[in-house]
Order: sequence, then structure tokens, then C-alpha cells
Amino acid sequence: MNKVLNYLACAIMITSVCLPTYALAEDVKPISSGEGQITIDVAVTLKVANVVFNMDHIALSGDMPIGMKYMDLLNRKMSKDKTPGKIIAVFHGPAAFMALNDQAYNVNRKVTTGNPYKGLIEELVASGVQIEECAVSLKSNGWTNKDLLPEVKVNAGAIGRLIQLTQEGYVQIQP
Repeated sequence: MNKVLNYLACAIMITSVCLPTYALAEDVKPISSGEGQITIDVAVTLKVANVVFNMDHIALSGDMPIGMKYMDLLNRKMSKDKTPGKIIAVFHGPAAFMALNDQAYNVNRKVTTGNPYKGLIEELVASGVQIEECAVSLKSNGWTNKDLLPEVKVNAGAIGRLIQLTQEGYVQIQP
């Protein structure tokens, strides 16, 4: 069991460091700067990319959710390279509130600003990313489908959904 946990921890760490670099690397050509030159030694070409983002906690870079940033970067890279595949984001647990509509968000977060992630989610959905919310998280928070942003789909349970997608060949990203 410890080997599995160590492997998982390493995979998460590598993904969190490498994905932003990979997603932007297609535009990096040998360049000179005061610090030297960047040369890509290992090109990355994806044949197919079916990816599920496990959005179970809050991870921010400033005010930007890292998972949503990575979804956008990967989605743009896949589009540019014409890579077939699909990106699905599964929101649950402590991050479940990110998919709420303005009214439910305000009540849950005790603010009057509305959901600051609404625009990001709308842009991701418009670009082809599927956003899902966990029914168990809905139930445990006293929310219903009407409390979600209109683009968000509800799955029967996040853990089962992540297992299902992994069995279907999706690669899980844990931002």
C-alpha cells in the first residue's frame, strides 16, 4: 500500500510541475535571454488525450484555480495540435462550491459577490470541457441541481465517476 501511495504522490507532484510547462512548450523555440537559451530536447506529441481533472480541493495561484488554468492550457494545446480526446472536470468535496450559481455561492461562502469562477467555467464549457458536480457533495451540502451553474452536469458520485473514467482510459490529473 505504501508503494502505491508513494507512486501516486510522485505522479501528482510531477504532473503539477510539468503540465504547465508542457502546455506552453509548443511555442518555445530556441530563445536567448540574459540567462541563456531554452531548447526543447524532448518533443511531446499526444495521439489522444482523455483527461479527468479531480477537483476535490482548492489550489490557487493568486486568485486563479490551478486546475481550471491547467484545463484551459491543455484544452488550447489539444485544439492547436488537433489532438482528439476529451477533458472532464469532476468537482466534489471541499471544492464542490466552485460550480454553484451566484445565489447559492453567496449563501455558501457568506458573500454578495456571486461566483467568481462562473466565467471560467462558462469559457471551459464553451471550449468543450465537460464540468461535473458530485451528487453526494450536493446532498451533503443541502444543494440541488438548481443551485448549480446551468452548464454543470451532476454525476452519481465523484469517486465512482473517477474510477469509471480511469477504467475507460482517462488519465487523472490532481491539481
